[in-house]
Order: sequence, then structure tokens, then C-alpha cells
Amino acid sequence: MSAVDVELDISGMTCASCATRIERKLNKVPGVEASVNYATEKARVRGDGLDPADLIAVVEAAGYHAAVPAPVEELRESAPPVDDVAVLRRRLLISAALALPVAVLSMIPALQFEYWQWLALTLTAPIAVWGAWPFHRAAAINARHGAATMDTLISLGVVAAFGWSLYALFFGGAGMPGMTMSFTLVGAPRAGGHEIYLEVAALVTVFILAGRYAEARARVSSSDALRALLEAGAKDAVRLTGDREEAVPVARLAVGDVVIVRPGEKIPSDGLVLEGASAVDVGMLTGESAPIDVSPGSRVVGATVNVGGRLVVEITRVGAETELARMQRLLAEAQTGKAQVQRLADRVSAVFVPVVIGLAVIAFLGWSLTGGSIELAFTAAVATLIIACPCALGLATPTALLVGTGRGSQLGILIRGPQVLEQTRSVDTIVLDKTGTVTTGAMVVTGVHPAPGVASDELLAVAAAVEAGSEHPVARALVAASARAASVPAATSFASHAGFGVQAVVGGAAVVCGRASWLRSEWGIAMSADEAERLAELEADGTVVAVARDGAFVGAIVVGDTLKPTSALAVSRFRALGLEPVLLTGDNAATAQRVAAAVGIDVVHAGVTPADKLDVIRALQAEGRVVAMVGDGVNDAAALAAADLGLAMGGGTDAAIAASDITIVSGDLAVVADAIRLARRTLGIIKGNLFWAFAYNVAAIPVAMAGLLNPLVAAAAMALSSLFVVTNSLRLRGFRAEPVAGGRD
Repeated sequence: MSAVDVELDISGMTCASCATRIERKLNKVPGVEASVNYATEKARVRGDGLDPADLIAVVEAAGYHAAVPAPVEELRESAPPVDDVAVLRRRLLISAALALPVAVLSMIPALQFEYWQWLALTLTAPIAVWGAWPFHRAAAINARHGAATMDTLISLGVVAAFGWSLYALFFGGAGMPGMTMSFTLVGAPRAGGHEIYLEVAALVTVFILAGRYAEARARVSSSDALRALLEAGAKDAVRLTGDREEAVPVARLAVGDVVIVRPGEKIPSDGLVLEGASAVDVGMLTGESAPIDVSPGSRVVGATVNVGGRLVVEITRVGAETELARMQRLLAEAQTGKAQVQRLADRVSAVFVPVVIGLAVIAFLGWSLTGGSIELAFTAAVATLIIACPCALGLATPTALLVGTGRGSQLGILIRGPQVLEQTRSVDTIVLDKTGTVTTGAMVVTGVHPAPGVASDELLAVAAAVEAGSEHPVARALVAASARAASVPAATSFASHAGFGVQAVVGGAAVVCGRASWLRSEWGIAMSADEAERLAELEADGTVVAVARDGAFVGAIVVGDTLKPTSALAVSRFRALGLEPVLLTGDNAATAQRVAAAVGIDVVHAGVTPADKLDVIRALQAEGRVVAMVGDGVNDAAALAAADLGLAMGGGTDAAIAASDITIVSGDLAVVADAIRLARRTLGIIKGNLFWAFAYNVAAIPVAMAGLLNPLVAAAAMALSSLFVVTNSLRLRGFRAEPVAGGRD
């Protein structure tokens, strides 16, 4: 029995450790190899004779939910998965509205009227129960599996603060009329029954919910890449039945159908050209900047664009068998298999939580064994848990991320979410797509090489006059260049020879433009050995258009892609950041080597397909490298998703942008270096915030264990620590992009 793959949608995960736990449970099933991705909320399971129902049962036994995803084709019609984000936003807004008056009343004694504490309780109760419910649920699941995460710490703090406040209000003295929370540096032992911590429970919940909402908004776009790739395909096709044309949805096409594809339209599905000659832009598939010529007998691929003449195509593959569907599967697989970084706060909490619980137990036992009352011992233990509750910790990541991403957006850098930041520090290799990333991706005249006795402007004008009758992208580049250089004479008797070239009469002379081999074989154009050798060398620079007039060779024009002005500077900055650049392209080896040499890249992979690009990324990762990938096309989407850090050029396709972690709005490769510097700087600020947030907790714990914790002082200290985190994060507003020639901030 052969191994099969099963994909599951997972819900209920709150952190990367949840994904690890599910993955471990699935891998315990005999013969199963599983990978769970927290960011995309998907699991990919491989094994013999798998029953999805059994796998779903394993996931649900671990405390989570699983389902078999809807067919990929249905994503095009389905609504984006925003329900969870909407629920979280509603939970956050309601909790924040309730928490604000609680915080004001608790921290400003002058506002504490006679029964203020009961109003605070009324407002805090829904926050502590309903608002913090996701944390309580996650903490219960963690406890069941002997684990501790940020959720455990939050839940413990909220429950301890709210629970002790209930005790103090109903059984202590805190519920008496006129009760106030006076400001003293320390509390008094045995005073625990008169103290409430409602503002702690309320504020901690709101701060952490704000952070989770920011993460959820980043995660919700994980399926956008697949949706964008689906949108890359044609929606409708013109089917030819006898002499009758009818518009039909692409989904209704069958193998053997004949369709008409007019200039500017997308080819609806993979097929074989029956009639017509044209140029087809296959850049989305191969990354090549130059369209390819097709004629009867040529194979064409769905979602590529017909940029020339009318084509009649027989459909040979539909649905899941097409090349676009294969790319969709590559992307889905790459997203599911991408390694995710566990939140830094979770890793720290895994150690911090058991330590805090241990200290609370020590405080309880210490007071009990030294003659203190049970109430005093319990007060000290609960206060220890409360002071450890992470208000500043909850702000550490979202505030730095908010400021960092805000500054990034001003510089044209869009960072998807906090998990991106942890991936940037360890990146050591940066893989660059060529077309549209290192180069402009636009067809332009890059060289004019006239024969002796012929002026450059004359050669360009004659060639443009002939090519003006063609819709081929190479012809349009020639006409555009000539319009800038000289006037174009009128041509007559135009004729096109698909895949080879064009001919016309210009100023009474017969002019032929096209492949050099075609000019020699069909028209008997003589070229010297030096001219033939020179033309062969020019092939490395792009598409060579040889030109002959009245049977004599008059020169050649090179049309190709050009380097972006800042590409060489960008590569040097990558090296300064400790990154090794690698060039990856679907173009031919000669063109790739020329581009690599021009910008200073030593390692080149040329002539690769989208699947090959994905393989190159995985091969580098298998060598132990942490890989960043920069691209702009549909053919880059799977590689961008599989890379440890994906960066998309803003002028690229929706699929590439959606599959990436960072988007460079301007498409300037030099900004990629700024993006990595900004992400690393933001991560440094987050780590600093976490250090000081924990340092505040650690410094206050001994006071709490001594039974001297005053709730108002605790609230003020919490506010000050949160203020420090915010102020520290605001330093990111001073981040500056490195200037380039011409001055850019």
C-alpha cells in the first residue's frame, strides 16, 4: 500500500507550543509522519491507509479541533477566514471598555466613592471570566499535558487577582462602605483581607488580548497566497463548437474542447495550439522576462497571457492536472511545512511559570511554618502570583511591533507579524529571483550594434519601421526605443513569420528583422565569421534581432531585461549584514551569469521551474542554512512560503505578496536590506522589553513573598513598567533607511 498525504485544518491553537503538542500526538500514531504549522493552522500527515476521521479524533483528544479542508477550488468563492479575528476584536473592545473605569478608580484614590469597589467588581467579572476565557482554556489544556506557556501565566495571574479580590470583598474588610486603597510604599502583614486586585485582572487581560489580536490579524492572511494563485487563472473561456463561439466558465472545460484565445487574454487551461501564431508571456510560470513564440503544435499553459495574435487551442489538461494546479499544491505544501518559531514569551514563560508557582508555595509554607496565620500565608502566596502577572510582558511584543511596522510602512516596508521578527536575526542566506527583483522585468533595447557604415539611429529606425506592424513585446520595445531616438519611416508590405521574424518594405528597400539563423537560411544573408561570433556573444545579453536591408546585413539590436539601479548596492549591503546572496531564475544560464556578475553574486541557479525553486530552498535549509527568499512572481510563491523569511517586491503578483512575510512596496532591492535591519532592530527592542518586564516582576516578588505588597503600589509599578515598555518601543521611530545615490530616507 503506497503512502498518502492527508491535510487537516486545525483550530484552537494559541501558540507554537500547541502546534508542537499536536504534532507529537499525531506522530505517535503507528506509521504516521506529521507536520503542524501554527501560522497557517494546518497539519500535513503522511502514512499508509490513513483515515482522516482517526486523525481528527487524535487531534480532538489533545484538546483541539480538526477538519478536512474544503477543496482548493472552493477557496475562490469562499469568504476570507476572518471570523476568529472578528470574535477576538469584539472580545478586546468590550474588555477594554470595561477595564478603563476599573483602572481609573483603582489607581486614583480621590475618585473612590463609597461603594466604588462593588462597581469595579461588576465591571471586572465579565473581563476575568469571558474576556480571559481563551487563556483559561489554553492553560487548562497545557496543564493537562504538563506544559506551561504564556497562557498559563496569564490565567494564573487573572484567577489569583480576581479570586483574592472576591475573598477580600465577601469575607475580608474590602467590601465595607468607604473602603479606599491608600498609597503607602509597602503594605502591612495581615492586611491582605482588605486589599483587592481587580485592576490587575482587568488590565492584564486587555493588554494580552491586544497582543493576540495583532497576531491573529497577521495569521488570517496565510491563505491569501493560495487564493491569489487561484485568481491568477482565467475565469471564463470562449469555447468553439463547430462554427459557434460560446463563453463558458473555465471549470466547465473538458479535455478535447477547443477554445479561442484573443490578444491580451489568459489561456484558460493547458493545451495545444491548433491555429494561429503569437507570443505568450510565461513569466508567471518560468520567471523569464521574454515572451515565447508559439505556433500550431506548440504546447501552452493555463493562466499565461497571450500577448500577440489570435490562437485556437485544444485543451489537453483541466482541473487538478494543470500546471497552475500543480503550483497551487506546491504552495500549499510549502506553507504547511514551513518551520515556525515559538513565541519568545512562551519560551521564557515555560521556565518562569514553574518558578513563580514554586515561590508562591515557598511563601505559603514559610509563613505557615514560622507562626503566621493561614490568611497571611495565603495572602503572601496569592500576592506572589499576582505580582508576576505580566502586564508589561503582554505589551512587550505588540507595542514594539506596532511602532516598528508603523515606521516600516513609512519606509515602504510591510511586516506581516511578530513571528517574522524572530526569523530575521538568524538568516544567513538570501536567495534572489532575477526577473522583477534584481532586474526591472521590462523588455527594453539594451544595445544597438550597427554594421560598418551604418549609423545606430538609422539601424534602430529601420528596424522599428518593420516591427511597428507586429504586436510582439520585442517589437514594441524596438518601436519605443526608436521613438525616443529618431523618427520612424513608414513601412509597406508587412508580413510576419511566427517564431522567426518579420519583413516589410521601408523607403523602397526590402528589410528583414528576426533570428540571425533565419536570415541566413531563408534569405541568404551573408555574415562574416566575426559578425556571426559577435551575434552569438550578444545572445547572453538578451534577445538578438538581426537586421538586413536589400540582402545585406546592417546590424543587430539586443532587447532584454535591465538591472535595477540599486541591485549591486543591495547585494553589497546583504554581505555587510552577514548574508550570502544566491541568484535563482528560470532564465537561461548565460543571462543569469551575466546578471550575477554585474551585481556581485557568486552562486547561481538558472533554468529552474517553480518546483525547482522550492527544491533549492529546501536543499539550502537541509544544509543547515536559514534562508531568506526575495521574489515577485507567481512562480516564486511556493519558494517564498517555504523560505524561513519571504520578502516580496510590491510591484509583483498578489500570490507572491500573500506568500511572503515582508513586502517591499517600492520594489527597490536596496530596501530589502533596510527591512532586515528594521526587523532585527525591532526584535532587539522586544527582547529588551521582555527583559525589563520580567525584571520588574522578579524585583517585586520578594516584597510579595514578605506579605508587604500594597495593591496601589503594585498597580503603579505595573503602570510604570508598561510605560517603560511603550517608551522603549518608541525609539524605533528614529530608525533610518540607509541612503542611496540620489538621496532617499
